Amino acid sequence: MSDPKPQQMIDELDLILDRERTALMAGDLGKLEELLAKKEKIIGKLNAVTEFERESLAHVQTKVSRNQQLLDSAMEGIRAVAARMAELRRIRKGLDVYDQAGRRTRYGTRGASRLEKRA
Repeated sequence: MSDPKPQQMIDELDLILDRERTALMAGDLGKLEELLAKKEKIIGKLNAVTEFERESLAHVQTKVSRNQQLLDSAMEGIRAVAARMAELRRIRKGLDVYDQAGRRTRYGTRGASRLEKRA
């Protein structure tokens, strides 16, 4: 089997980037691991090739930048959810208040810890 030509690798990377975008837009973060491995493999091969068609690379670079922005947004959302969940766990344990002397007092919660769902 012969090595793929640079343009074939660029086309394959282009397809992977489209799949990555689709997974990011759908919130299917499980697919990203598989796509990342394929993307890294192709980029590694492309780094070893010295001749490129600049226009094809510019198109792929645009997609890489777009997907990175989507991934950054997804990570920001995950961090926000994690922070909110941590805050909810802290609140369930009780409420911290400070008296006039600046001493902290914790008031524990009573009963079962439940999260109320609202429509």
